[in-house]
Amino acid sequence: MVYAALEHKIRESLKTVPAFFPSMTNKPTIKPTARWVFLKYGAIHLHHWHGEKRVVGLKPYQIELLKLLGKHYEQLYS
Repeated sequence: MVYAALEHKIRESLKTVPAFFPSMTNKPTIKPTARWVFLKYGAIHLHHWHGEKRVVGLKPYQIELLKLLGKHYEQLYS
């Protein structure tokens, strides 16, 4: 149920812009599966350095999707 809800939100958001999220064949799509999105966000890491926290490993398409999903999602990864 969570996957279905997230997939719906992602696909609805992607309908408003040109396709940019890479599919499994590395072609832009507006219909990624939630499982694929989770896999594409797997290489993101949180580094702690001298009391600061930094999110590293975000690719441009991941940042664009976070912007489309809203401020709450952007804040989680900033």
